[in-house]
Amino acid sequence: MGYFKNFSYIISHLFLMLFIYLFVTHRYSKRKTIGICFSSFLLLSLSDCLKMNIFPGSSLCYLIVTLFQIFVTQFTGLFISKTRDSKVLFMGLTSSNYVIAGSIAASIFHIYTNNMLLSLIGSSIIHLAILLFLYIKIRDIWLYCYEKEAMKDWWGLCLIPSLFYCGFFCLAIFPYSLYDMPHNIYGVTIFIVTMFASYVAVFRYVESESNRTSVYWKNALFETYIKGLENQYVLVEQSEKNMRILRHDMRHYSNMIDSLLSQGEYGEIRKITEYINGVTDENKVIKHCDNIVIDSILSSMIGKADSLDVDIHPDVSVPKDPPVNKYELAAVIANLLENALICVKDFEQKERRYIEAKIHCTQEHLLIQIKNECEKEIIFDPFTGLPKSKKGRGHGLGMQSISAFSDKIGGNIGCFCENNIFCMIIFAKF
Repeated sequence: MGYFKNFSYIISHLFLMLFIYLFVTHRYSKRKTIGICFSSFLLLSLSDCLKMNIFPGSSLCYLIVTLFQIFVTQFTGLFISKTRDSKVLFMGLTSSNYVIAGSIAASIFHIYTNNMLLSLIGSSIIHLAILLFLYIKIRDIWLYCYEKEAMKDWWGLCLIPSLFYCGFFCLAIFPYSLYDMPHNIYGVTIFIVTMFASYVAVFRYVESESNRTSVYWKNALFETYIKGLENQYVLVEQSEKNMRILRHDMRHYSNMIDSLLSQGEYGEIRKITEYINGVTDENKVIKHCDNIVIDSILSSMIGKADSLDVDIHPDVSVPKDPPVNKYELAAVIANLLENALICVKDFEQKERRYIEAKIHCTQEHLLIQIKNECEKEIIFDPFTGLPKSKKGRGHGLGMQSISAFSDKIGGNIGCFCENNIFCMIIFAKF
């Protein structure tokens, strides 16, 4: 019986680490990540020997080792994950549930067959079947939700795997195992099926929320994009009208210059040429960069800033075909500038109502730096290090969108506030 439990737990820990490895976007290289998972597997297996072989009758040892194994499991997921947040904790707790379902299957096989080898083979098949089912049916949905970050946090959802784990533990392990109360097998089996159905429903709901949020931001982005194009069209139309008037009047200006030349009035001629140059400059359509989408978004945001009497100082260089999704980049720029506008628009002093926007994109790297004055206290999220909305639930989606974009392109986000100057930087090297 002791050998069976040892081998059964080893198989469970192996599939546990496989689950965590497959359902996490890795922070480190493949080789290093495998090494970390294997080290955790060894720790879990050795600690099992401690509670089952060295101190088999000690309740205190059982409790301490169990808590240690829970810590190692969840810490492994958080440690190797690219983002260390509540989503990763949810996934780690979920992995424990699926693996414990496979372990319970091993006990059920052993109770009915009383054959250790057959039970271990059956348990391995169940573990593999669960892993393959989740990999095929849920992994893409999970990674989509993980990357899109549609929900602000997953702390509430973490309660679901925690309760399932406690249910499994009480029904099949403690204080009485299935060997002591085999009539619980049917209830545990129904509980496993319920867990699978619940998780599929949860993931479908999260996917639906993600799609809804994605549609919202796309609509908001295209609305801004269209407004930018409309503003540019109005500017071009007005400029063409003014230039037509200027071309019509050039004959009169030419006659005036000829007359002044004959009289030697060079100062007056200079004034006329300065006036013509001024009219030309005023009607020149400003192009911020070569990418029409980014240029339109910037034009729209600058127009909005002008209406709020805020100066935006742009330093922009984005190619026609950037190495990142131009619509996602435009959404990030719009979100950053909108947050900065909200921050500075109510300052009484005109000199404080400004935003410095540096946006440089090449085939090798992307740099976005937004600076503005800030006098209000900024609350930073302890997990992401990013500013946190004070408006409560339903707000702060723009910052989540920015964070998701940075994660997608493998970038880094840094933000700080010093001497009442808030600065946010996004940098990615391709």
